Amino acid sequence: MNSDIILQLTYGPFHPTLSDHEQFPFLYQMAPEDTSLPMAMVSLILHFSWNWVGLTISDNDQGIQFLSYLRTEMEKNILCFAFVNMISQNIYLYMSRAEVYYNQILTSSSNVVIIYGETDSTLSVSFRIWTSRGIQRIWVTTSQFDVTTSKSDFLPELFHGTLAFAHHHAEISGFKNFFQSKNPLKYSDEYLSRLEWMNFNCGVLASMWKTLRNCSSNSSLEWLIAQTFDMTFSDGSYDIYNAVYTTAHAAHERLLQPMDNQEEHLSNCMKMKSLIRKTHFINPVGDRVNMNQKEKLQPEYDIFQIWNFPNGLGLKVKIGMFSPYFPHGQQLHLYEDILEWATGSRQMIPSVCSADCGPGFRKFRQEGMAACCFDCTPCPENEISNETIDVDQCVKCPEDQYANAEQIHCFDKTVSSLTYEDPLGMALTLMALCFTAFTSVVLGVFIKHHDTPLVKANNRNLSYTLLVSLIFCFLCPLLFIGHPNAPKCILQQITFGVVFSVAVSTVLAKTVTVLLAFKVTIPGRRIRYYLIPRASNFIIGICALIQIILCAIWLGVSPPFIEIDVKSEQSHIIIVCSKGSIIAFHCVLGYHGTLALGSFIVAFLARNLPDTFNEAKLLTFSMLVFCSVWVTFLPVYHSTKGKVMVAVEVFSILASSAGLLGCIFIPKCYIILLRPERNSLKKLKKKASF
Repeated sequence: MNSDIILQLTYGPFHPTLSDHEQFPFLYQMAPEDTSLPMAMVSLILHFSWNWVGLTISDNDQGIQFLSYLRTEMEKNILCFAFVNMISQNIYLYMSRAEVYYNQILTSSSNVVIIYGETDSTLSVSFRIWTSRGIQRIWVTTSQFDVTTSKSDFLPELFHGTLAFAHHHAEISGFKNFFQSKNPLKYSDEYLSRLEWMNFNCGVLASMWKTLRNCSSNSSLEWLIAQTFDMTFSDGSYDIYNAVYTTAHAAHERLLQPMDNQEEHLSNCMKMKSLIRKTHFINPVGDRVNMNQKEKLQPEYDIFQIWNFPNGLGLKVKIGMFSPYFPHGQQLHLYEDILEWATGSRQMIPSVCSADCGPGFRKFRQEGMAACCFDCTPCPENEISNETIDVDQCVKCPEDQYANAEQIHCFDKTVSSLTYEDPLGMALTLMALCFTAFTSVVLGVFIKHHDTPLVKANNRNLSYTLLVSLIFCFLCPLLFIGHPNAPKCILQQITFGVVFSVAVSTVLAKTVTVLLAFKVTIPGRRIRYYLIPRASNFIIGICALIQIILCAIWLGVSPPFIEIDVKSEQSHIIIVCSKGSIIAFHCVLGYHGTLALGSFIVAFLARNLPDTFNEAKLLTFSMLVFCSVWVTFLPVYHSTKGKVMVAVEVFSILASSAGLLGCIFIPKCYIILLRPERNSLKKLKKKASF
């Protein structure tokens, strides 16, 4: 039974099943566990800005464990698998699905495929078939799949190359010189074939044997090595190298310990097992070796770029390394100059699920899509994305800035208001001044002809009052134009409310006067009392007082104030006067409407009175125009913003005032100035006789 106990030190890739010490108590794996390999591969993927990679692994414990580690690392960095192929170890099942595996890689949009698994397996067979059939992919794998010494065909336009990860170890001193000095003519084929563990290509040797035989007796392998040999140990060879030194260290420690002559073989083996488990040393090349599985350090990796050439020749260039002991973000180090020399560019071909969105756009993921796959949609209004990489959310510009048309920069907004320099403000100012001047001319005409029957018949005092109030109505818009300030904001609304109340109440007084003037002449009516000289003034005063009370309540509850409008216009900050209380503003407008409606009803009732002394038709039409303007004003006003909203209110003030002026006074001015014969006492008596 004692002879059955054998201590075993294995080389080759680490296998999770063999790490079970209860099942294999006397077995030690020299290879470190590839716990940092997924991290190293993900770092390389991130460096080249890939996010869409395929994965092909062996369908065994080793492959499943690697998949678990790799998936975790990829999910941390939002990387995605285009596909995952698990190559069956069963030869019959593999043969039935071989074409499916091939088509999966061929039809995938991923340009990068990770290969991981056992070399003596169906996965290795598949890998060699895929590369020989010219699939254009970048293969990311381990040094066990190094094909530089076995590929015999050369398809530079199809084969994109291999990036291989190998355990980092220093060069063994004297090995290169020892091997280069060997003369192949002094050794048999059998001896040379035993050098396979040094990655010697027997196929190349056979094809070049005739050439070697023609060399001189002093020739060496130095010239051939540059073409067909990897002058560093493979990972398996290095494991053997460390196994020899481990055994030597353990044996040396055993010899130093006292031995009992009665000690049996079993006890000796157990002692060696204990010594091997505790062995740790620095090997001749300077690398640390620790046989305690729990204390084994994570491996570092060298990264090689591999290219194949005709006749089985290959180029294997170290382009960088990965060390898990450096700070995060500095663990991967690539030799950019060597990478550019080996590949012709510092950039690898892309392998992404979706193309970059670019500035001005953001990523939009649909339900069911992988995290790396997305559509591109323009940034929302006034938001930008000026990053060169994809963004999930655009950045909103500050309120005092706006996004340009490309939505990649925020620019400062220009502060503006409805000023006199603005074309719209200039046009409204010119209209207001022209109407003011025209109204003043009309007032002058009425004053000049104050003794004419037409002016007297239409209550000249009320006409004067109405014309003066219209002059103030036309001047009122000037308070709305120009840079706003707090006093102006309050004054413009109060002035507008009171002045218009005076104007409309004057029209109401005129209509009431006309109606009562005819009603009083009917016998039996005792309403002469209401025609006292101050009756019209009483109506105007009461109506204006009610409006003043409403404005006072407005100022007390929520007065107008300066408002900075940053939303109405994209590239401007509009400074306007806010109404404060919207309810109070509409109450003022509603009161104007009530007065206008009352005037309209009274004038309508008096429309059929004798034409000679009756202006009821003119008053009716003027109130119809006035009401039409302000009914139209409300929906238009609430559908606009900023300067346009102010302009709408100003225009409504001018239009309604012009309606009163034109409907009431233009026909009278026509008679006074152009048809004076109709404005005489003789003409009036003649009409009265009919």
